[in-house]
Amino acid sequence: MGLKASIEQHELLFKKPATTSRGAYNGRQIYLLKIYNEADPNCIGIGECAPLKGLSIDDVDDYANNLNDLVEQINNNHSENFPFHQFPSIQFGIETALLDLKHGGKRIIFPNFYAIGKQGIPINGLVWMDTIDQMQLEAEEKIKKGFNCLKFKIGALNFDDELALIKNIRQSYNEQQLMIRLDANGAFSPETALDQLKALSEFKIHSIEQPIASHQRSQLRDLIQKSPIPIALDEELIGIQSTEDIDALLKEVKPPYIVLKPNLLGGFKQCDAWIKAAKQHGIKWWLTSALESNIGLNAIAQYAANFQNPMHSGLGTGQLYKTNFTPNTRIIDGYLWRDMGQSRSDQ
Repeated sequence: MGLKASIEQHELLFKKPATTSRGAYNGRQIYLLKIYNEADPNCIGIGECAPLKGLSIDDVDDYANNLNDLVEQINNNHSENFPFHQFPSIQFGIETALLDLKHGGKRIIFPNFYAIGKQGIPINGLVWMDTIDQMQLEAEEKIKKGFNCLKFKIGALNFDDELALIKNIRQSYNEQQLMIRLDANGAFSPETALDQLKALSEFKIHSIEQPIASHQRSQLRDLIQKSPIPIALDEELIGIQSTEDIDALLKEVKPPYIVLKPNLLGGFKQCDAWIKAAKQHGIKWWLTSALESNIGLNAIAQYAANFQNPMHSGLGTGQLYKTNFTPNTRIIDGYLWRDMGQSRSDQ
């Protein structure tokens, strides 16, 4: 008797395009990895495998074929031969499925207070890129719902307009009332980034994620040293696997913050390695989801709750999608809770 596996393919469609400076997402294809023990086929662990198009290192044409290879290897008890380091999202999916199976196939991935609905997680409200008027409206709506931390996607619109938006928000809500985070997704050029950060810094910005594109390490290091706004690394972390390479990046660049996305980095154990290295270098961190379905979101939220991190996490609730699995979260005053009864969601 051993483990058996199968996969299911699903397509998630957005209610409206999720837009960043890299482009817009209209939908997303995901795969659910299901694992059970032959001795108890009714107890099934489920994990989500889904590379993020244009960003994940495993966004490759033969992704489904590789996932089928993994299933075959599990069914033949040879999964240790699978090259997980090449497929971070598959590593995330199999870790989730095995932990779910271990805890009874009830979507309890990490048995903590969040997982049983007894504790919430502070999260930022995400304002997606849109027209300036729509972004202003969305920000006001999230503040009314109790969020005291907002993250704005910037970098694709006219910079003066984006600057006016942030100025307008800050004039209405001071630094004690509202924490403002920004995410440029690498949109600024190394030549203009410092001037843009200086202009934005007037409005008491908590942090900005990835102001310039990844793989410009020397420019990034210089910008971090000079920036009036603390910089958080995001895309820069993708593809870095070994503990030696993790340590080398953090030692060389010295970022104030790093943003961890289990689906893009290679699962929970890989995030553990980043967290350990960040602590050694005195770097703060938070966890963020990356457009996962409610299956993946559930796992990431439970993992985040393990750490009691006072930093606001960047966790959504899957409500961007028209099609999704049954939600198990709700938001109360800017905190994400696992809903143990009838679920509702505001984001």
